[in-house]
Amino acid sequence: MRIGSGNSDEFEINVIPLIDVMLTLLMFFVLTTTFVQQGHMKVSLPQASDAASAPAKDTLVLVIDKEGHFFVANNRVLGDDEATLKRAIEAVAGSDRDQPVLLRADGMTPHQAVVTAMDALGQLGFTHLSIATAPPAGPSRS
Repeated sequence: MRIGSGNSDEFEINVIPLIDVMLTLLMFFVLTTTFVQQGHMKVSLPQASDAASAPAKDTLVLVIDKEGHFFVANNRVLGDDEATLKRAIEAVAGSDRDQPVLLRADGMTPHQAVVTAMDALGQLGFTHLSIATAPPAGPSRS
């Protein structure tokens, strides 16, 4: 009597349930991922050109010097933190959050100071932000 010699069943792994689980996980991650970036501030990207435009009379001007110090309406903000900057902006702007804001930052300003100013404006509810630029120093291309 031969034991086990008549059965030549080969061991096989069924991968169909594994594929089902992987496709379900893939659909879950695709559907829960947000591809649209929500923005609270509308930013007018600067365009360097030869024609300079003067800001409107009701524009709030926020200046950042190359050391990262803030100036709101030509008044130095005492302190470089976001809370102090927000208080200074609120004092000048009042409750008008629809007025345009012009951000003038020195070319050597630390990036963090510009981000702090933009974050403070966004938290206060300002939606119209323009960033001032200078025309290129070289000869104009026509």
